[in-house]
Amino acid sequence: METYFLDWANLLLRWVHVITAIAWVGSSFYFVFLDNNLVRPNSPDLLEKGVDGAMWAVHGGGFYNPQKYMVAPKKIHTPLHWFYWESYSTWLSGFALFTVLYLWNAGTFLIDQSLFAWSPVAAGATAVGLLVAFWFVYDAISRIFGFRENGEAWVGGLMFLVIAFSCWLTCQLFAGRAAFLIVGAMIATAMSANVFFWIIPGQRKVVAAMTSGKTYDPMEMAIHGKRGKQRSVHNTYFTLPVLFAMLSNHYSFLYTHEKHWLILLLMMLAGALIRQFFVQRHAWNHQRAANPWPFAAVGVVIIIAVVVWLRPAPAPAPSAAPAVATLAQVQTIIAQRCVSCHGEQVQMKNIRLDSADTLRQHAQNVYQQVVVTRQMPMNNATGITEAERATIGRWFQAGAKAD
Repeated sequence: METYFLDWANLLLRWVHVITAIAWVGSSFYFVFLDNNLVRPNSPDLLEKGVDGAMWAVHGGGFYNPQKYMVAPKKIHTPLHWFYWESYSTWLSGFALFTVLYLWNAGTFLIDQSLFAWSPVAAGATAVGLLVAFWFVYDAISRIFGFRENGEAWVGGLMFLVIAFSCWLTCQLFAGRAAFLIVGAMIATAMSANVFFWIIPGQRKVVAAMTSGKTYDPMEMAIHGKRGKQRSVHNTYFTLPVLFAMLSNHYSFLYTHEKHWLILLLMMLAGALIRQFFVQRHAWNHQRAANPWPFAAVGVVIIIAVVVWLRPAPAPAPSAAPAVATLAQVQTIIAQRCVSCHGEQVQMKNIRLDSADTLRQHAQNVYQQVVVTRQMPMNNATGITEAERATIGRWFQAGAKAD
């Protein structure tokens, strides 16, 4: 019964997490687009109001005229909308999902005993600690180097090294699937922390100064805007790497590879480069790089190189037709490798495989999870062999009916 309710919690939290992530990523991309397309107006009335950039757009049958004030408008005539719950809801739902799926079952999902044998409590505490540690390292780098000459290049280079080390370290400590997710969660935590600790507090100070009726220093207020813009730009470059890390843990051919940490790093780098292309491509000509296409080209080349690198070796020609596997052979394998999690006592995912009828009923899932995607047994905790996977494959391909 506990497993049943955990599955529902997993499904509903995942649903909420995806919805809130779409809202956050969408608003983030939109505001980066705005920043890159707002043009300083020539109209005296707009300049007098303090408008630093404006644009016209059409959508849904209506015309829109977004305007940006470099410090703050003299007066806000309608309710002020704050963009932060998209970020907070995404992180909270993601951490709740991580807790239900990974921390609650740390011994199954976080730990690969053949890689690093430690207790579930230690593994869970380390995973959470890495989320916090990554934020402090990133925040320190951004504050120390961000506003120096060529500061963003320094931040980018140092963060590449930090993320590379993070990919390597997590893949030494955790099961591959969990390692990919933890790296994505580390970066996502920094993104949400940017909103919580810097972007929103800075905006609140500007609004408070503007509405207080007291004289305030525009230069001091401009610092909050500058810092908020810096962290917002960082977040947009983090977005595609995070999305890849979160999605890739569903594809075992990535996280089971001998060099899975390098695969993760290269694919996230490709995502950041492709995002850079879109940022530059959507800018007005006076803001645009001379030619942003090399960013996309390098990103695509990296992806193609990884695809070629990971391609499976050609299967050797069989010397003789393989014998059809029997149900009895498959039941022996399932009893040794799968029934501990899918038997009478425990039915993870509400699936039992401890009888001939239930094994036939779930034959498609068994074949997909054990032979095709190779995601089961989880982290190969029960030590299933390649020969045993092949036996299950032959049994299913023969119709899963042979006795």
